[in-house]
Amino acid sequence: MLLPYHTPHRHEAGCDEAGRGCLAGPVFAAAVILPPGYDNPRLNDSKKLDGATRESLRVEIEADALAWSVASFSVDEIDRHNIFQSSYRAMHRALDRLATRPDFLLIDGKFFITYPGTDHLCVIKGDGKYQSIAAAGILAKTHRDAHMLELHRKYPQFSWHTNRGYPTRAHRTAIETHGATIHHRKSFTLLPGGKQYSLFK
Repeated sequence: MLLPYHTPHRHEAGCDEAGRGCLAGPVFAAAVILPPGYDNPRLNDSKKLDGATRESLRVEIEADALAWSVASFSVDEIDRHNIFQSSYRAMHRALDRLATRPDFLLIDGKFFITYPGTDHLCVIKGDGKYQSIAAAGILAKTHRDAHMLELHRKYPQFSWHTNRGYPTRAHRTAIETHGATIHHRKSFTLLPGGKQYSLFK
């Protein structure tokens, strides 16, 4: 059972990201403030849920949350700032868009860049411990998956509808065969062993 909050009687925003380890596509982040007394026993780490469950929970979270927001950091921004900075900045971008200002932040992971004027707590594997972080992880994941599905329709060679941009063997074989697109992260090692790749033809 995930915890409903860290400290009662305040607006805690859970924050999580999706897509940090991908070779292609933006990194997405979400922030979610759940209402007092909220309890959804189906909430869990998004990686432990199947796609249909994540999608149904997305609808519930967006309907039930006191406030929620999703933001992304583009491939160009990732290549300029590095993926770690980009993940934290995407979280800041999501927090900026919340309709309700949080009193406290629960962050999934070990590190974070302090959000101005708001204390935070980093929680390792927090998406399996706090409902608000789990909710944020589900929103970040489902919104990013929808974005990658749109990109797949333009670039079906890379099978982004199934690998979502992650470094699967099939994805890397497609990069080697077809080259890299404008949606690939050039600051990442797209092919193992320093192999050269062309731009998408």
